[in-house]
Amino acid sequence: MGWTCRGLRWSEGAPVLGWRRDAGGARRESVLEYGRDLGFRAVGARMCVGARGNGCPLGAVIGGRGTGGQCGECARLDRAHSVAADTIADDPRTYRVYLAWFGPGMVKVGITAEERGPARLLEQGAVAFSWLGRGPLMAARRTEELLRRALGVPDRIPYARKRAVRAALPVPAERVAEIERLYVRAVALEGWPGSLERLEFAAADHAGAFGLDGLEPATGVVVELVDGGCVAGRLVAAAGPDLHLATADGGMLVLDTRLMSGWELTAMAGGGGGEGAVTVPVRDVHSDGVQDGLF
Repeated sequence: MGWTCRGLRWSEGAPVLGWRRDAGGARRESVLEYGRDLGFRAVGARMCVGARGNGCPLGAVIGGRGTGGQCGECARLDRAHSVAADTIADDPRTYRVYLAWFGPGMVKVGITAEERGPARLLEQGAVAFSWLGRGPLMAARRTEELLRRALGVPDRIPYARKRAVRAALPVPAERVAEIERLYVRAVALEGWPGSLERLEFAAADHAGAFGLDGLEPATGVVVELVDGGCVAGRLVAAAGPDLHLATADGGMLVLDTRLMSGWELTAMAGGGGGEGAVTVPVRDVHSDGVQDGLF
């Protein structure tokens, strides 16, 4: 039995892929390094990764295009214990409210457990961010909703929009200035819960951690993995769940690692030649359609 990918997480500012061997549940991780070749082949069928750290009791096979990596039953179980889904009201931890910047005009408000630090921002691909306040979960939730409505900012931004601007970001000073303008408006609002402490403005920038300096525009985005399909290239950047790979044909391929979850993946050489071929469905970012078949 091989190793099944469990997706990507950010640890100490670096992207890390998680793996699990089904027999016995052994686990390991591999840190991804920019400038290194990355190549793998998908094997067999995509299996549900389970919920809450446990394997899927149904051993369910799932579709290749979903980013959740779970069958319906496991997804429901995770959602039943999700802060993001507003299903937990008595979490005793301290939470932080933040403003996250993904590109010009793309700022969102959100919350995260204080103990996680900036991990949530790295997971979302936030290029820059600032904390706004800290306090109990429900106070953070009420503040998030207040700011979303008053500032006219969303609580979600589609990954397609984030990817489209990563190769043409304004300078750091402009990124910070846009967040700071919203921060000033946010802290001046009335209606903040009394139990939520306002925090001073202090912008953090993740462009260096993501490897975005000098990033070339994407030419294609992986649609799904398939049995026997290969992905190969040189890793030049990573943001949120996305890997940016320079391919042997001169392209810049974006791979959402959430599509890798549940697949058994075997290593292959990256770079040029036959071993560097990409043979999974890819959407050309310059067109509206998906390329026919494999290429």
